[in-house]
Amino acid sequence: MHELSLCGAIADVASRHAGPRRVEVIHLRIGQLRQVVPDTLAFCWTLVSEGTDLAGSVLDVERVPATLRCRACNEQFGLDGMIAFVCPACKSLDVEVLGGEDFDVTALDLAEV
Repeated sequence: MHELSLCGAIADVASRHAGPRRVEVIHLRIGQLRQVVPDTLAFCWTLVSEGTDLAGSVLDVERVPATLRCRACNEQFGLDGMIAFVCPACKSLDVEVLGGEDFDVTALDLAEV
């Protein structure tokens, strides 16, 4: 359950940037290739934030789909339920990841002082 350690990192970032203001919402961009389970992340967030200045804050997750490019034929494609990284156009395995590896805190909604 790497979501627990991810929540610890999110808490560190939020606490450092919020200063004395209370955090209401933490906005995240999480790529499909990060294999983060949103429900597990939310559950772990309640565990990590409970009893801290972040208690009661919520995570707002924007999911970023994986995007790949075939080096053989230059086709760009998403995973769309595929298990292996195989080009749907030419069936080549020589692909590169263009997107979907994100894990970023993009914004904090802070309470008024």
